[in-house]
Order: sequence, then C-alpha cells, then structure tokens
Amino acid sequence: MTVTVPNRAPVGAAAPAADELPELRRSVLGSTRAFVRRQPLGTVGLVIVLVMFAAGVLADWIAPYDPEANDFSAMMEAPSWAHLLGTDQFGRDIFSRLVFGARTAMLVGFTSAVVGGLIGLVLGVASAYFGGWFDLVFQRVLDVLMAFPLIILALAVVAVFGTGVVNVIIAITIPLVPRCGRVVRASALAIREIPYVDAARALGFGHIRIVLRHMVPNVVAPFLILLSAFVGQAILAEASLSYLGLGVQEPVPAWGLMLQGGAEEYATTAPWIAVFPGLAIMLTVLGISLFGDALRDALDPKLRER
Repeated sequence: MTVTVPNRAPVGAAAPAADELPELRRSVLGSTRAFVRRQPLGTVGLVIVLVMFAAGVLADWIAPYDPEANDFSAMMEAPSWAHLLGTDQFGRDIFSRLVFGARTAMLVGFTSAVVGGLIGLVLGVASAYFGGWFDLVFQRVLDVLMAFPLIILALAVVAVFGTGVVNVIIAITIPLVPRCGRVVRASALAIREIPYVDAARALGFGHIRIVLRHMVPNVVAPFLILLSAFVGQAILAEASLSYLGLGVQEPVPAWGLMLQGGAEEYATTAPWIAVFPGLAIMLTVLGISLFGDALRDALDPKLRER
C-alpha cells in the first residue's frame, strides 16, 4: 500500500530561494556593469548624488565644527588647514555649513519630489482611468496650477503657511503635483485601452485595484524619469526661497542662505563665502540631471536597443 504525505516537498529537493539568490546577485551585478559601461555620464551623476546624500546623512561625523557656532575671532578667514573652505562673516566654518546644508537640500529635494510625484502619479492615472467629469475637472485644476511658474506658486504657498523646512517642503510639493499628473495621465490614457484592463474589469476587479495594481506599475518608467527631474527642481526652488529669505531660516544651514549672506556684500573681499555654496548647488543639480538622462535612456526600449 502506498502512503501519500500531503504538502511535503521531495526529500533532497533544494530550496528555491537559495538557488535563486546567486542568480539574482549575478543579474544585479551584470545590470550595474552594463549601466556603468553604457552610461558613463549617468554614472558620474549618480556618484555625485550619492556623495551629497552621504554627506547629508553623515554630516554629524564629517563636519569638523558646529555649523551654527559663531567665532568672531575668525571672521572671513580665507581657506586654510584650520578651515578648509574658509569662514563666513560670523566666523562659521563654511565646510561644516556646506555639509549640513546638503542634509537640508536632500531632505527638501527628495521629500518634495517623492510626495508630489506620488500624489500626481495616483491622480493622473485615476484621471485617465475614470475619465468623464472627474477627468474634466482634474485637467482644469491642473491648467490653473500650471499657469503659474513653480517658484511663483511656491512663493504664494510660503506666504500663506509661513517659512521653515516643513512649510518649504509643502510649498514645493504643491507645484510638482500638476506637472507629474499631466505627464502620467498621457501615458495612462494609452494603457487604459490595452485589453488586459478590460479583462480585469470582466473578472470583477474593483476600480482601486485596477488603478493601483494594473495601471500604476505600467507608468513607472516615465514616473522615475520625472522624479529625477523633480529632485533637481526642488533643490533649486529651496535654494531660491532661502536666498530670498522666504525659505529655511537662520541658523539652519542651507545653501541658499549661504548665498544670501555672501553673494553681494562680500563678493570681492571674501568670494569663498558665495562660491562654494554656489558650486554645491550646481554640482548637485548637474549630477541629478546627468543621472536622469541616463535613466531615461536605460528605460527607453528604443534607445536601449541602440
């Protein structure tokens, strides 16, 4: 008589997860090598972004001085071994403030881009899927919001909510929502006509499940490209608001504030006060742009085949 034991794997069978791990590692390493080889400028951009991100995260260990401590005996000192990038008009170490300013820039940039992008992603896909009056109203709201330049709309939001890091994030997030929603909607309109969406409806799936599980994953490629662009725009917007005195406030280290304090009055006597934060903004936005362009090429099937 043969006895069958249910739900029991054959003796000696290897666990699938253990077999898949080496293959997964080889796949990830192979994809990384291919990206580095085919997109050298994108790799440089990614390295710049990672360095800035690491500087912000590790600022407490990297910065040699307290970024908010005034030292009136060392005001406007030129770069030296004691102060690698010099000091500002209050004797604060510029290198320390740059490092902590990277934390502020990355916090505002990534948070604003991710939150604004995700809201625009869901609303854009929902607008394309439902259509009708919802799409009509949503598009008219987007038209009104997009009629204002990003920095002007951010200034209006800051005027309502006030200054500070959290309010700056809100002010930059709101203008990014319509920009993402418009682009995502265009991609979602084409996906809505694909037969598998009709098949999901025929199987009785709810609207929320169809939108989140079947449509959103198929617009991830353009969304990621938009997200990389939004990070750079958000960093520039934060620096602009801080430079105008409507963003991050003293004594919080921020690149825009550092420019505000040294761009005009000390441009000739102590140029390092404005040059180094300006270079930090330029390099960060350049790195994000290079990586975004490379990501677009990597995700575009036509460009990938070339």
